Amino acid sequence: MALRKYKPITAGTRWRIGNAYAEVTTNVPEKSLLEKKSKTGGRNAQGRRSMRYIGGGSKQKYRIVDFKRNKFDVPATVLTIEYDPNRTAFIALVQYNDGEKKYIIAPQGLQVGATIQSGATVAPELGNALPLKNMPLGTMVHNIEMQPGQGGKLVRSAGSSAQLTAKEESYAVLKMPSGEIRKVLIQCMATVGIVSNSDHSLQTMGKAGRTRWKGIRPRVRGVAMNPVDHPMGGGEGRASGGHPRSRTGKYAKGEKTRTRGKGSDKLIVQRRDGKKLTK
Repeated sequence: MALRKYKPITAGTRWRIGNAYAEVTTNVPEKSLLEKKSKTGGRNAQGRRSMRYIGGGSKQKYRIVDFKRNKFDVPATVLTIEYDPNRTAFIALVQYNDGEKKYIIAPQGLQVGATIQSGATVAPELGNALPLKNMPLGTMVHNIEMQPGQGGKLVRSAGSSAQLTAKEESYAVLKMPSGEIRKVLIQCMATVGIVSNSDHSLQTMGKAGRTRWKGIRPRVRGVAMNPVDHPMGGGEGRASGGHPRSRTGKYAKGEKTRTRGKGSDKLIVQRRDGKKLTK
């Protein structure tokens, strides 16, 4: 991936670092794989605002992405690499030998014209999807299932990947992008490779308007509010506001957010902070 740094010919381009979209080959999506996408403006079914700082933004359509990769042993050819406004990664339009077209998450390095396949007996090559039990140790994977046949749930964002570190009787041991080491059922499918658009996190919007185009409204800091509006509000002068906490008073830093005694605790070998979970 390549980044593009803009010349400061306007105030909005002075700090902007954008995506050069070097891998993207077309800006026209496949019409048969588009769906309507409605915006909520942060309102719930009663029309009341339930999430703040949401509203506006450019009109978008949802691209139907195949996370299951369950069309087994049928080769597919990559037609295009495309931008998807609904996710940080790029997507690839593939056409199977029977004529069916589908979108998949594009791995880094996948080229137009390449052939990919999914199934239990396919080679562990870039873009191929196969069960974890048939992959060699050390393979970098993404779009990992948590239950067989469920479809990929883990490791789908730009530039992320997990590494297959070990295999046990029923489980494969993966090192996740967060550093967490966890077990996944060995029959689960995963796609070989690292997710595309790895420099996504290095982009800079450059101006507030670009954030508004994404449907994000200005966010007010808690310390800038009055005491009636936020626990960190009020005070003489520029008061720090005390311990960082949410609008409802919940601590924002240092408090564990994972449910105690969760059933999947037994699948986590090592937490992302390096500590092992107590059994």
